Amino acid sequence: MLHLEGHRTHHIGWLRAAVLGANDGLISTSSLVMGVAAAGSSQAAVLIAAGAGLASGALSMAAGEYVSVSSQADTEAADLALEKRELSESPELERAELAAIYVARGLAPELAAQVADQLTAHDALGAHARDELGRHSATRARPIQAGLSSAGAFALGAAPPLAAAALVAPGHLPTVMGGTTLVLLAALGAVAAWLGGAPLWKGALRVTFWGAVAMGCTALIGRLFGTVV
Repeated sequence: MLHLEGHRTHHIGWLRAAVLGANDGLISTSSLVMGVAAAGSSQAAVLIAAGAGLASGALSMAAGEYVSVSSQADTEAADLALEKRELSESPELERAELAAIYVARGLAPELAAQVADQLTAHDALGAHARDELGRHSATRARPIQAGLSSAGAFALGAAPPLAAAALVAPGHLPTVMGGTTLVLLAALGAVAAWLGGAPLWKGALRVTFWGAVAMGCTALIGRLFGTVV
């Protein structure tokens, strides 16, 4: 009878990029809108700023995440190429290295040698990738997926501030935007914590606190130094 377990590790590949994108989209766009509105700008100027913030932020997140994860993928490929060459040139040393890893994890030397022999016969490169390099399919670098997830999540997070900029008069925008954004940030933090298996209150409080700091600083700057656009 199979014992099925629902682990959270398989979320890692997309969860980090999605949460980062949505959080950044919501905070940065809300902060931008509040800063421009606090400067006494017209509703058209606030709306233009919000739209520009959404477009530039989504593209920037996509490009940055793609480049970053591509670098990770290049490193992973280089490590695998090195392991493949070492397996071809020094198979016995690599087998002994694998056995030493299992001994360090608690197996008896004889059993570790048997495990290393069997795994090497089955899939030597896969065994070294998993047990020496720590590579797993759940954490494998996926640049395109990460870039698209970040861009989509940023746009989704920036959508409420954009809608508020279009529907709420600039004079009421800081209050409406601040309250709405804090509620959405708390919900986003709770969802991220739930997906990752962490306490909901901790995720919600962490995201909400730093979002409030960011929006407050931006609004203050807009009020102190802003000019009508």
